[in-house]
Amino acid sequence: MPAQGVRPYEMSGVVPQDVKAGLIKSMMPLMNMTTRMDLKDIMNLMTIKYKAKPGLTFDDVKTSMELRANALNFKKVGESAMWKDFQAVLGDTQAPRIEVYHYCDIAVGREMLRYSPESVVYMPCRFTIMEDADKNIWVMTLDWDTTWLDSVKDRMGTPDVLWDHAVVIRDKMDNIMRAAANGDL
Repeated sequence: MPAQGVRPYEMSGVVPQDVKAGLIKSMMPLMNMTTRMDLKDIMNLMTIKYKAKPGLTFDDVKTSMELRANALNFKKVGESAMWKDFQAVLGDTQAPRIEVYHYCDIAVGREMLRYSPESVVYMPCRFTIMEDADKNIWVMTLDWDTTWLDSVKDRMGTPDVLWDHAVVIRDKMDNIMRAAANGDL
């Protein structure tokens, strides 16, 4: 593996694609043998999601999310109405409403980037609100639960301050999603 950066904002060396592919390929037999999961199962496993309470509209859920995010100092930095693009670009008028929202805790973002500039590819935090095939409304995001690192020596070198930030961000994101799904105003 290439050398890691040690100064703030110092990029680590590039991991060649063949090395990445080799590492992932070596892990696949173990994953397949122990889990028997397909890609859809893995995507579901990596997602945390809450079904909105019956009677809430898409816009109710969105408003609750925005209010709670603001109360928790998560700055909204963008949104993407994917379903509108499906209609405009692909002519798909059957797709359910799907919108992705981008939020950031700028202080934590800076600390993450000081430690690992490559972490920018995971930023900003994203929430999705979408209707499923049955018109149920869901709030979801990538599951940032890092407690599994507790079982690895020294949490894979994660500095305590970043660990603490990660736990706080994960908890805030969960709080925002639960508020949205419950229609808390």
